[in-house]
Amino acid sequence: MIRRKGEERLPQTAQVSDLCRRRLLSYADSFYELARSYDGEFEPEQESRETLLMEKRLWENRQIISIHLNEMAKIMTEAAGEVFTFWPMEGRKKRLLVQALGEEGIQVEGPCYLPRDEGRQAVALIMHTRKGEKVAAEDAADMISVLLDRRLAPSVNSPSVVEGAPQSFVLEEEARFLALTKTARAVKEGEAVSGDNYAVLEAEKGRLTVMLSDGTGSGEKAGRDSERVLELMEKMLEAGYDTDTAVNMVNTALFAAGEDDNHPTLDICDIDLYQGKCEMRKVGGAASFLKRGTEVELLTTGNLPLGVFGQVEAESLHKQLQDDDYLIMVSDGVVDAFGGEGYESAMVNIIAQMRDRNPGEIAERLLRIALHASGGRIADDMTVVAIGIWEA
Repeated sequence: MIRRKGEERLPQTAQVSDLCRRRLLSYADSFYELARSYDGEFEPEQESRETLLMEKRLWENRQIISIHLNEMAKIMTEAAGEVFTFWPMEGRKKRLLVQALGEEGIQVEGPCYLPRDEGRQAVALIMHTRKGEKVAAEDAADMISVLLDRRLAPSVNSPSVVEGAPQSFVLEEEARFLALTKTARAVKEGEAVSGDNYAVLEAEKGRLTVMLSDGTGSGEKAGRDSERVLELMEKMLEAGYDTDTAVNMVNTALFAAGEDDNHPTLDICDIDLYQGKCEMRKVGGAASFLKRGTEVELLTTGNLPLGVFGQVEAESLHKQLQDDDYLIMVSDGVVDAFGGEGYESAMVNIIAQMRDRNPGEIAERLLRIALHASGGRIADDMTVVAIGIWEA
């Protein structure tokens, strides 16, 4: 079709093939059917207390399995019906892009735009080099940024190198904010391994997720428990689960295990670096803090740790971030160092007086103050995570 000058470019769509869609829907139906087989009211058959408790536990485990199967079926159904919208790149820009990168030894195919939130657009294209040469994807993105007059960077899931074989790349617009995360840690006296663990995840461009988990007790087992929680969360978030669903699935897995000594806490800080929005969820974790100059805001909720109940509702705290803000997350060991009762006011005053601009220095300084407050004793694992936010 010949496009006349001034004619509007129409969006185009793509979706999974009919065969794949039918298979996904068939799998989803199977999971829904399995889930229904585990449904039903609790109807005890025995009168003895011991047997009754065992039957109740089995029924609760069946409900957990049903929840997980329904979630998997839901994701398959959504994937089967997902439609991808894209806009072909303007002819003049496409020719300029192909020619300019071709002169640098990079061949480009099928460049187009992908819609994003808040009116943003990503650029999708296929690239490969001639003669088996290799070019860093970031260098190619810099060239394309100049040609299209927009700041672009390879997405988290794009290949890091353009090489001889054709590969698909997605270039996302650079975010408005930058974030730097640093930690400081101290291990409980007499232990070789910390029961605290943290993770920094960039599942997609412009979204940063920082998680802190404090295992029950201390030592190797507590460390394994908190590490396992973070591993499960990372895998689920990377697979496309929303945060609340991922938290509930991890929680129900721990609840089903029925281990009385395995109730880790979980703090999740989700930051949208495009808009500077922060969403924090706390499941049994200690208070967190938002530092803005000399003003410090306490961020806390009253939730219990993971695995105590079959379902958990992690209350969300929403904050709009600004340039030169700092988010500080701590484990219970830091809180305990300040004496437990009234620790919030003490920590707010200490953080407010800090003049450090580097998140690493903030984390180290707060840890040193906590150690001083505890008389140099490390009665529990201590972890401080500091996140600095700046406008790009």
